[in-house]
Amino acid sequence: ETIGTAERTELDPEFESLAERADNYKLWTERIVAKLEAVVQPNPNMRYGEMLIEKIGTEIKRDRHRNLEYLGNDMVDAGIACGPTTLYGDALMKVGKHQICLGQAEKEFVQQSYRTIIIPLRKFLDEDMKTIAKERKVLETKRLDLDVAKKRLKKAKSQDGQANLKPEMIEREIEEAKRDLENCQIEFDRQLEITKLLLEGLNTVQSNHAQCLNNFANYQIEYYNRCQKLMIDLQQTLSQPIDQSRETSSQSNAIITSNVSTIVNDIKLFAKSSMDSETNRENFVEFQKRNARCLNDYKAQNIDELSLKADEIITVSFDKSATEADWMIGERSSGERGKVPVAYLEILN
Repeated sequence: ETIGTAERTELDPEFESLAERADNYKLWTERIVAKLEAVVQPNPNMRYGEMLIEKIGTEIKRDRHRNLEYLGNDMVDAGIACGPTTLYGDALMKVGKHQICLGQAEKEFVQQSYRTIIIPLRKFLDEDMKTIAKERKVLETKRLDLDVAKKRLKKAKSQDGQANLKPEMIEREIEEAKRDLENCQIEFDRQLEITKLLLEGLNTVQSNHAQCLNNFANYQIEYYNRCQKLMIDLQQTLSQPIDQSRETSSQSNAIITSNVSTIVNDIKLFAKSSMDSETNRENFVEFQKRNARCLNDYKAQNIDELSLKADEIITVSFDKSATEADWMIGERSSGERGKVPVAYLEILN
């Protein structure tokens, strides 16, 4: 066929146009998926690792911490180590918490990106396009069989009139070649129609992919708006001097959230007030029990401390034995108690 010495059954122009469009669609879809994965996971080693994990059939957990969350955790820990009352420690705490929030926003955006567009496009390439490629390969085989049948019939007819062959044998061979050609033509036409229907179905697929792309763009807009709000909040937080959090009492340490600062002020009032009876002390401590949300994971450093998990709700109260306001007593609903750092808490009531 390449050098022009054999006949070739040509496909109709409409089918050729559909096939060419499918090839282009597959090519650009593969490139878009690769670029999307590079955006949500810039580390090529991580991408290759995830690809290998998928090949062996293991589900990938996409809720692991992002780099910004690791950075924020270290900044918060460094701020506690340096001291929340110091200028550098206060800045570390403020920036670190916002880095954690940025990392969480990025993690949600990545999860939505995979769910809304990357996984649907991958599924299209792995299922729909592979099915089309398989049927096109079968069609090519049917076409070759049809060309062979045509050549056989042509060869049988060319033997007619030769003196060294019996007319009955030639006629029988021609009839067999005609039946073979007819069967091959039927099989070819049937396979051509099947493949053509699959190629025409790409119009519906493109509509679905357009909706996936719109959803991805909406999540991306929401993600960047969220990041902008976090950056504006960080800018406002950094513009506030550290001394503002210590104006109510020169003896109290700097506290990150305003709710925690209010509790510390109440504690200082309790320390200054004269409480002669044990009942008054117990009532005051009970009044100070409040619910708090853990801002970040915290691993206990001593046996008297309580390990925390991010977004966990616990009950906190004033630590009567503490010499400074950096610690409170945390208690879970199960009764487990221990000291917890104030910097990891957000008071809810």
